[in-house]
Amino acid sequence: MIHVRNLTKIYNGFQEGDFVALGGISFDAMPGQVFGLLGPNGAGKSTAMRILSTVLKPTSGIALVNGYEVTESPSDVRRQIGFVSVNTMIYDRMTAWEMVELFGRLNGMNEDELQLRMERLFDRFQMNGMRNLLGSKMSTGMKQKVSIVRALVHDPPVLIFDEATSGLDVLAAREVFRSVEELRDEGKCVIYSSHIMSEISRLCNLVAIMNRGRIVAAGSLQQLADEHEVHDAEELFYELIAQSEREHSSLAMRNG
Repeated sequence: MIHVRNLTKIYNGFQEGDFVALGGISFDAMPGQVFGLLGPNGAGKSTAMRILSTVLKPTSGIALVNGYEVTESPSDVRRQIGFVSVNTMIYDRMTAWEMVELFGRLNGMNEDELQLRMERLFDRFQMNGMRNLLGSKMSTGMKQKVSIVRALVHDPPVLIFDEATSGLDVLAAREVFRSVEELRDEGKCVIYSSHIMSEISRLCNLVAIMNRGRIVAAGSLQQLADEHEVHDAEELFYELIAQSEREHSSLAMRNG
């Protein structure tokens, strides 16, 4: 479903030289899985997500989404995905219903199919009471519900959640978790990025732990715990990131 090989993103022209946001990452994610990208802020998770969603172009490497390559067939890729982020724009002067309807039309849905799909989604997410609520009047949790529903309206096979619970309260975050679990059980392919180990532990079948634009370890959390003989999930995360930082510092000293 998602096939990534040697994906690289380099920004040129920094005062200190080129900045490597992604340093050649590779992974696969399949239907019925939640594949987690875990790492500290600045690890490259969002860069990878934005490339997969065609917002950014990679410097090199391959990224296929349901058979479509992100640079060669961006419009086809966009039809395969739904993208959810806490930073997704909500339009102040549009209602919840109007925003979801707009995204359905942008994805080429016919009117009858769109209206039926919206009715089902607004029922499923208990949003009928906010159909006519303007974006400017919505709470943060309400806005995130709208973001999720408009990402789902065209029933894409791939869902991308990029730090989707950042800044949400506990109840709103639980709604996001429930949505991700349901999508996984429906056979969707879900990519989920976070810097919070408890979220990854709850949701993800497989994880890739990232630091400084690279994947430092990948597999199931149980596999990684057994391999590194660290069975506390947060301790495992801290140890892998610390090891990566030590290797980075050592390399910088040799090259310095």
